[in-house]
Amino acid sequence: MLNPGWKMVSRAPLAALLLGFGLAAALPPAARADQATTAAGKPAAAGNLDAVFDRQPCVALKDLTRFDAPIARLAKRITAQEPVTIVAVGSSSTGGAGASSPSFSYPSRLERELRQKFPRTPISVINKGVNGEEVADMMARMDSILALKPDLVIWQLGTNTLLRDGSIPATEKLLQAGIARIRDSGADVLLVDPQFAPSVNAKPAVHAMVDMIGFTAKRTHVPLFRRYVAMQHWHEDQAIAVERFITPDGLHMNDWGYSCFARLMADNIAATIVRARAVADVKPLPAP
Repeated sequence: MLNPGWKMVSRAPLAALLLGFGLAAALPPAARADQATTAAGKPAAAGNLDAVFDRQPCVALKDLTRFDAPIARLAKRITAQEPVTIVAVGSSSTGGAGASSPSFSYPSRLERELRQKFPRTPISVINKGVNGEEVADMMARMDSILALKPDLVIWQLGTNTLLRDGSIPATEKLLQAGIARIRDSGADVLLVDPQFAPSVNAKPAVHAMVDMIGFTAKRTHVPLFRRYVAMQHWHEDQAIAVERFITPDGLHMNDWGYSCFARLMADNIAATIVRARAVADVKPLPAP
């Protein structure tokens, strides 16, 4: 169960902060739809995408609206309104298995959410999810990922290793090596842990995997999006039926699940950038 001290919060405080820094605020769906554009700069049919939230809103938790570590390179480039490249690495839940179309994969939704929050910054989110992959597979193609010169690598991992009863210690070693490799390239790293889903929860090692990824993130001082906790919150605290965010296969997210996941991640990124900018703007007190 989640910490009972956690409370749901509205998007209003983040909206006020964003406005204070001249950024696009967390607008209602109709307003966000008006701002959305395609990669070619033409208006997108965004309203249809946000209709997924009409029956079930996407609500954030206070503890899920901030990362425990900075995303310094990304913050610097977005603040300077320089082009940003984000590469999403992972398996089928990055690729978008279970979504009704590629537009509902979480990388596509994340790109759209970030463009709305930072309309003056060219932002591209490249989807490099491959079905069935584990960390070793992702490490094997890391050169091709880093060749894209990302400012941020979002690394989703752990689910397939759990489903195959793989080694968590071996995964930990590869994860540490991968974090070092990405950092050596100059990119930021953001980790994403497994999804809260029946097929995953049936595995006895699920909490050990989630804990290992969290511990590794803390020890290496990289941010972690706690997807497992976020989705558990949907079900246990918001009383959303699992079938409302997980497909009938008991594993992959559906359109609502991916869309809310991307929105919460975008809120995290925006809040982290606002905080970094606020700290940078603080001037030291004059010497006595």
